[in-house]
Amino acid sequence: QSEMVEFRNLETFVWVARLASFRLAADRLGATQPAISARIALVEQELGVRLFERQPRRVVLTAQGVELFGHAERMLALRDEMVQAVGQASALGGRLRMGVPETIVHTFLAALVEQIAVQHPGITLDIEVDATTVLRAALMADRLDIIFDHIFVDDPLLSVEALCDFPLGWFASPALDLPAEGVTLAQCCARPIITHRRGSSPYAAVRQVLVEAGLGKARIFSSSAISAIVRLARDGIGVCVVPEAVVVDELAAGELRRLDVACALPPVNFYVCTRVDAVREMPAVVARLAMDIAQGRVERPEAASKRSIEHILK
Repeated sequence: QSEMVEFRNLETFVWVARLASFRLAADRLGATQPAISARIALVEQELGVRLFERQPRRVVLTAQGVELFGHAERMLALRDEMVQAVGQASALGGRLRMGVPETIVHTFLAALVEQIAVQHPGITLDIEVDATTVLRAALMADRLDIIFDHIFVDDPLLSVEALCDFPLGWFASPALDLPAEGVTLAQCCARPIITHRRGSSPYAAVRQVLVEAGLGKARIFSSSAISAIVRLARDGIGVCVVPEAVVVDELAAGELRRLDVACALPPVNFYVCTRVDAVREMPAVVARLAMDIAQGRVERPEAASKRSIEHILK
């Protein structure tokens, strides 16, 4: 009678089956290809069956492998459900591939990374910072486990939950000659308006209010880097339109001031997205933790300010 197959080896089998590749499974699990091959060989030895047929560029399940696959997925799901139910989330471990846009980097990413390290020390993070369109494609291709997206995507393969809203505001250096109150759009447009990249929702919102105010010819400088937008505004190049959450430190230090501009800008909405077919509970656990932090249910430690994010990502 065979001994119980180890969960680690069972999870390895599931990922090789899903990706049809020992190499891709090794990348996914943060292991070497020989280690993956050894785990599969051990499962085959314990069960006394062949699980895969090797083909030139992929592997395919044998009939016994197909039978095992369904049982293995259910066992791993039950394990994760058990871990969550008994409150042993700290037992979670492994590599988590997380995709974040720059707005999240400049707001609560440091607090999230810190809380993951405290609550789930077994998790190792791979953090990719890019545009949400790029991150979404990587999630769909199973190159990322969890992303933060500013567009709600209705896809049966994805679990999408509301994360938070970031109100947009108008900000400028105190050195600019602008009134203390009642700043008009025309006064803002005396210098360039600096905001997110062309095609983004903040850019579209700014463009729309300017056109509606008859200021369609105003100069708009755009950038994909929030740090560049903020730096240009601090240096007095122009007025920036960004989520207030990304300039908290600059406002506190007096490097920027909030402008009282009488026009409504829609907030930037963010969602947390994971794949519904994820075998492990880890992405769902981190998604819930991100929502708790973003929505104020978990206090953000003072040490985890946006100025510490470069150190954390090193």
